[in-house]
Amino acid sequence: MPSQREANTAKNMQDLIDFFLKPYQNAFFFDIGLEIAGAFFGVISVLFAKKENIWVYPTGLVSTGIYVFVCFQHSLYGDVLINLYYSLMSLYGWFVWSKKTGDHPLAISKCNASDWQKAGWIFLFTGVLVMVVYLYAGKFDRWTDFFDTFTTGIFFAGMWLMANKKVENWMFWLVGNAISIPLYFYKGLGFSGIQFALFFLLAYRGHQAWKKRMTQTALPT
Repeated sequence: MPSQREANTAKNMQDLIDFFLKPYQNAFFFDIGLEIAGAFFGVISVLFAKKENIWVYPTGLVSTGIYVFVCFQHSLYGDVLINLYYSLMSLYGWFVWSKKTGDHPLAISKCNASDWQKAGWIFLFTGVLVMVVYLYAGKFDRWTDFFDTFTTGIFFAGMWLMANKKVENWMFWLVGNAISIPLYFYKGLGFSGIQFALFFLLAYRGHQAWKKRMTQTALPT
């Protein structure tokens, strides 16, 4: 006979599994596969970003394109806006990273006062925009909508900083991903919650890698 402690552990594990799988009980296999594919390409994109590899953008475009569809199906309009913006900023970042100053590509750098100001305006503008979209759609009635508004502003600013190779972009991803992990599990998108957990770890590693690369680039040769 199992002990009470073992029984409680088994029950807790089953509750955790049910919490993860229950939202998918009535989902079509195609929709589940689509979410998994979006999460997969999202993780691949962040791995390329960590390595300062321009393939961050084409792989990111695949992921964001999928998530526009997935989030719209779940009436997550803030997330739809995030991914539409990601798609546009991916095209912008792809262009900027491809450009060269003389014989050198765009280098990683720190934010100056102007960069922080622009990031702040992006954060404020997008937060207001998401709120207006939710209110217009009559959907600003869940506590998660408030967090969607905040994380949208965080991610918009972070994406702009990444496109311009500012090392501080990773700090925005760390904050946004930390909030998004429990948020997406609550929304019933468990695979996306796992994706954001991986994003959080990769953002930390990316910040360390970019700081090291920036220091090495600044050293005299």
